[in-house]
Amino acid sequence: MKSYLKSLIAEGEHLQQDFKFAINDSRKIARSLAAFANTEGGRLLVGVKDNGRVAGVSSDEEFYMVDAAAKRYCRPPVAFEPREHDFDGKTVVEIIVPKSDKKPHKAPAKDGKYKVYVRVKDQNLLANRILLKVWLRQKKNRGTFFQLKEPEQKLLTWLNNKENCITHSKFSRIASISRNKAEKILVNLIVLGIIDINLTENGAFYFLKEQTEEHETHANPYPHIQKTNLNSF
Repeated sequence: MKSYLKSLIAEGEHLQQDFKFAINDSRKIARSLAAFANTEGGRLLVGVKDNGRVAGVSSDEEFYMVDAAAKRYCRPPVAFEPREHDFDGKTVVEIIVPKSDKKPHKAPAKDGKYKVYVRVKDQNLLANRILLKVWLRQKKNRGTFFQLKEPEQKLLTWLNNKENCITHSKFSRIASISRNKAEKILVNLIVLGIIDINLTENGAFYFLKEQTEEHETHANPYPHIQKTNLNSF
């Protein structure tokens, strides 16, 4: 069991793992649980400092705080599996959170308002409106079809030839369209798997996803989209 923990700790904090020295605020830990559930799932190792040193905790108290975070401060509640490990006489509590099919899960922000968090590398970041709309569309599992008109062409040309990413506001400006229309286009292209979103502390950036060899050699690299005004692409 010690070797198991040592191997986990050696990985450090990442997309699916976070260290917690102790839990003294269920609201704060709820953000981590919600972020894991909203992304790819993950684990908390409670009783481990940021530098990987094992400090140990009181397992009963930590479980109570996590249980409150998952059931009382996550909306909807987040499922988790607790495990207790002994590490040289010190207790480490492992909290395993599976990826959820009930997302989005919300948790209280510092201002007390409930917001949606996602896990990005080793951070919990706020999800934006576009990502939330993508999730909603994916949950409804409806087909997406639209014509590749001038704004879409400008976006894909920009991402392919000029820059490797773009913001919502910049897309709206270069395409001379409203922010609402730009948002709808970004959502459509993400759902179709043509572009993707990168959330950062400085905002959301959109980039062109790598196409398969089949698409790269196809006369139309996006065969599931009907093109118009091809001369401007």
